[in-house]
Amino acid sequence: MIDKVFNKTISKQFEFDEEVASVFDDMLDRSVPFYKQMQKLSISFANNFLEDGSNVYDLGCSTASTLIELSKSSKYNLNLVGIDNSNAMLERASKKAKAFGVEIKLLNADIFDVDLKDAKVVFSNYTLQFIRPLNREKLVKKIYDSLEDGGVFIFSEKLVSKNSFLNKQFIDEYYSFKKTQGYSEFEISQKREALENVLIPYTEDENKKMIEDAGFKHCETVFKWVNFALFIAIK
Repeated sequence: MIDKVFNKTISKQFEFDEEVASVFDDMLDRSVPFYKQMQKLSISFANNFLEDGSNVYDLGCSTASTLIELSKSSKYNLNLVGIDNSNAMLERASKKAKAFGVEIKLLNADIFDVDLKDAKVVFSNYTLQFIRPLNREKLVKKIYDSLEDGGVFIFSEKLVSKNSFLNKQFIDEYYSFKKTQGYSEFEISQKREALENVLIPYTEDENKKMIEDAGFKHCETVFKWVNFALFIAIK
């Protein structure tokens, strides 16, 4: 379905409810620059660290696209676990996984309540930015502790710039991108208002410091478009 969630006046803050879930794949493709390319890169890097029986977690898995694509591309038999606190998202994830013949354990839970065990790869695609900063650092430490030595945390995030002038340019460039994807000025402004105080982005340096503070020995930016970036952190 085509994303028309914000073509009307909003009445609440952004949430991953049934209305958003029904159009989420289209929303991602049209709202996140180079989303599919970053997803493909994530999967390519992940495959370099995997082996038969590896545990792979996707935190905030939404409709499970990343895990499904990983399963389709990997030569290994993997234990795939998708975690999300939106039942509407997980219902679609379950249907998609079944359609593609991919076995995924889908958990409707708060990430902090799930016991992550012996992970080889942990994905988090535009999830950390929705977690309050104090809890964000705790979650990254939990991810670090869950990974086997040599395991990787692969995550994508929206960014802000420390430079206010550049940050304004970042926003303008991003809104220009959204207009090319068919979103109107009204839809763009409505979504921005809905996300106010819900999505809290860090700078690129703040993301890397958070990773290093958790104990990871290396963190690299492997793709960046203006204010969107893909990172890989190695334990």
